[in-house]
Parts: sequence; C-alpha cells; structure tokens
Amino acid sequence: MDESLRELGEHVSAALEDSVLGFEVAYGELSVTAQAQAIVRVLKFLRDDPACRFSTLIDITAVDYPGRALRFDVVYHMLSMYQNARIRVRVQTDEETQVPSAVPVFPGANWYEREVFDMYGVLFSGHPDLRRILTDYGFNGYPLRKDFPLTGYVEVRYDDSEKRVVYEPVKLVPEFRNFDFMSPWEGVEYLLPGDEKAEG
Repeated sequence: MDESLRELGEHVSAALEDSVLGFEVAYGELSVTAQAQAIVRVLKFLRDDPACRFSTLIDITAVDYPGRALRFDVVYHMLSMYQNARIRVRVQTDEETQVPSAVPVFPGANWYEREVFDMYGVLFSGHPDLRRILTDYGFNGYPLRKDFPLTGYVEVRYDDSEKRVVYEPVKLVPEFRNFDFMSPWEGVEYLLPGDEKAEG
C-alpha cells in the first residue's frame, strides 16, 4: 500500500513540479504540500488525471501554528473511489494572503471554505459568498485560532427587563479565576460538594 502511495506521490510531483513543494507517505496516507496560489491547478489535476481520479472532496479545514510567519495550513482531504485511495493536500498562508477558492473545481467547497474563514479567518479569493457560517454576524474574532481566549470576548444572555438578547463583555467571577491544574486522579486537597457526607 505504501509503495503505491509513494508512486502516486511521485506521479503528482512530476506532473506538477512547479506547483508541488513535496510529498510524504506516513501511517498509510499520502500528504502533498502545494503552493497556495496553485491550489486550483493541483485540485483540478488530482480530479481529472486518469492515474488519480480524486473525484470527491471530503473536507477542507485548517491548522493554526501561531509561531510561524505563514501561520495557517489549509488542508484539503480527497477521496478516489476509482483508485481506493485518499490524499491530503496542504497549503500554507497567513492572515492577509488569500488562497484561491476551490469552488470552480469542487462546488461543494463553498461551505467548507466559509467554515475555515469563520473559524480561522483564512481568506479565499474568488469565493462566491465568503461570510460567516457558524458564528453570529457580529461575532468578534476567530474561535479556532490558538490565540483566541477560551472565554471569548463577549457573553450573550437574554435580558428579561429589556425583552431581548444582550451582548456584554465577559466577566469572570473570582471562583472561576482559581484554576487547579492537578489531575483529579492524583488527588486534590479540597472537598467537592457532597464529599463531607462520605467522611461521617
């Protein structure tokens, strides 16, 4: 299996040598690293080439590496039912550089790219409707970035006196600011509610 994936990786690299930066086979999966501006060409080749025929786009997601200049990996997962194989294509980008949209090649990429934009803030050029899909329209920030605060920036609640939903800055009450990082299996020093009954 690994040998056939390696041959497929070599075939893709040879055919797209100016667009593909490299490939690796690990854990029975083929991963190709491509140049971001050539992603449409790479995806079209993988779909149409007789040796590939990756006709199904399974998913598009992203990974955040805040320590890098190109902090995001945009990751495309594809399936070839003809070859009984999967492939992962990665491109790197930053917060300002737009990645060409895959919608012209795979129309189903529309919502995947909207989700990546909504969760990470990655921009896709040529996308027909790039707007938030999971968060509210007035949402501030991108929740899956590693520098996004765990509590968010605002909290939402229904105000009975105003008879509407209100947005307020997050306020942490003091008891939620005292974090105990010990594993509960290693034993904590304080009693949890109800534990006092077990003592007697």
